[in-house]
Amino acid sequence: MREARGAARPRAASLVLWLGFGGLLLGILAAAIGTLTALDRVSGEETRTGKTFLERVGALDQLRAQIYLSGTYVRDLLLSPDSSGAAAQGARLETLETGTRKVLDTYARSLDPAERQPFATLRAEIEDYWGVLNRMETWSPEQRNRQRDHFFYDELVPRRTAMLQIADRIALVNERGLARAEESIEGSASSLRRTLQLTFGVTLAGGLLLTLLTIGHTVRLERELERRLAENSRARADLEELSARLVRAQENERRTLARELHDEVGQSLSAMLMETENAECAEEPEEIREHLAAVKGLAEKTMNEVRDLALLLRPSMLDDFGLVPALNWHARETGKRTGLNVLVRADGEADDLPEEHKTCIYRLVQEAVNNSARHSSARTVEVVVERQDSRVLFSVRDDGCGFDTRFVRGLGLLGMEERVRRLGGQLRLDSKLGRGTLIAAELPLTDLGERNGNRNGHSHPAG
Repeated sequence: MREARGAARPRAASLVLWLGFGGLLLGILAAAIGTLTALDRVSGEETRTGKTFLERVGALDQLRAQIYLSGTYVRDLLLSPDSSGAAAQGARLETLETGTRKVLDTYARSLDPAERQPFATLRAEIEDYWGVLNRMETWSPEQRNRQRDHFFYDELVPRRTAMLQIADRIALVNERGLARAEESIEGSASSLRRTLQLTFGVTLAGGLLLTLLTIGHTVRLERELERRLAENSRARADLEELSARLVRAQENERRTLARELHDEVGQSLSAMLMETENAECAEEPEEIREHLAAVKGLAEKTMNEVRDLALLLRPSMLDDFGLVPALNWHARETGKRTGLNVLVRADGEADDLPEEHKTCIYRLVQEAVNNSARHSSARTVEVVVERQDSRVLFSVRDDGCGFDTRFVRGLGLLGMEERVRRLGGQLRLDSKLGRGTLIAAELPLTDLGERNGNRNGHSHPAG
């Protein structure tokens, strides 16, 4: 699990770096897209404003030209001596009137609020102007001759002058609208400049922050790597020492087993052989029965000795009955030999574990209890085994004298660490002088399915 967490940290840091740099690049891309969009908007506004202004100026110029041209047509109509010439000039005036109304309709579609009032006045003046001209077209030649001068100087010229003045006011309003539009475009350009400056500042700050984070993370990784290398070196040295001690322990165990077999089992078998030979030589039935009884006693003794040796190597009840009965048997046997009060509190479902987990737990408990009995001067040892959904927890706590964990690293502790590490677990050792010792371990159950329901613990006193 510690290796898994160690592997997860670089992945999480890499994810953070990817997200950070990816976010920065996305921010730069978004800022670039926003800038281009804003530039297009400003450019479009400027183009539309200029186009609208030119269209309005053109429309006003066309109105002026038509008004001037209408005066020429009216003068020619008034001076025309015959009806055919007057009709031709009247047709021209009708065409000019139609064009004037089209220009007014076109201009009306793009009015600014400030132009509505003068434009309405201009339209009314033009309508009145054409109404007067239309009435004039119905005059007879005598009426045109009689009212020519009066109409031209008193009606036509003043109305034309007034319409031109109104057109000039509209042109002035149009120029002011252009100035306002230019000011608005300038404001948009200023806002765009501020946005670009802010974007540059944010991007620069984000880049600096990510750079500092990357440097800090790289330094932490370097330190973590150095620490891991040091831990690996120490672990390699511990493994080499453990291997050497295991070889010596194996040889010692074989020597002890050979001595037990030779001294105990071998002597018993030799005695059985001698008693058998004596029974063959005996002549009295009573003497034969005595030799057979001796052989039976020696056989029972030999059987018990072989059973004890087998139980010391691996208790058969661990395979036959499960982990909890084996722990209770070991607790009772230890109590009988040493007088130590060993209490076992084990979850009832602790027996439903893989064989390698049960063996690991039994061996660790066996080693820890034996160490408490030999070295700690303890009176009570408590063994706890608890099964959870995805792990199993077990611990051995005594009330002995304790020791300094910085200086005591025996073969038993190295063996415990190696067994737990091989199953992907963690071992914790907590001991202080005069305060007892706690050995706790956690083994993952990654190969088992999840179990639901509550786990009920059972207390088994043994002693």
